[in-house]
Amino acid sequence: MLTVPNAISIARLACLPVIVWMLLGLHNREGTAWFLGALGATDWVDGYIARHTGQVSELGKVLDPTADRLLFILAGGAILIDGSVPLPIGLLVLVREVLVGGTLVLLTLFGMKRFDVKWVGKAGTLCLMFAFPLFLNAESTAGWADLSRLLAWGFTIPGLVFSYYAAFTYIPLMRQALHEGREARQR
Repeated sequence: MLTVPNAISIARLACLPVIVWMLLGLHNREGTAWFLGALGATDWVDGYIARHTGQVSELGKVLDPTADRLLFILAGGAILIDGSVPLPIGLLVLVREVLVGGTLVLLTLFGMKRFDVKWVGKAGTLCLMFAFPLFLNAESTAGWADLSRLLAWGFTIPGLVFSYYAAFTYIPLMRQALHEGREARQR
């Protein structure tokens, strides 16, 4: 349980209030964009370390996607409140994260066994983790704000397509995992 990747995921969770404070309290879009980008990069780092050092754990398989989901919900919500991300994009991301996250929690309570995140979901998360800091930077006083806006849209479109596709492919996986989890409990 006490592994480097899990420590990174816990640190990411601990940084969520800092993101909200930097953006909504300090009104520092550029700084928040860089900090959020760094947190997004740690998502890749913890997975790389886990796989390449043999530190993959059941806790990490739950903690990492939970940290991702909360990052999108809290930081994405703050960015939406700030007005840096277009309203339809912010809402599409938040609705997807709340629905998928809420469904996973609910089905787990009803006995669903855990299943692994699919590559298409990871690809969607990665794209959106680039897009949100870029949207923030596009609304800052940074010298490359126009390029940030263009890049943000370049990551947003595939990110939304991948993440919604993943959400729909998770439906049969969730049903099967619920069935298997309930069956295992009855044995």
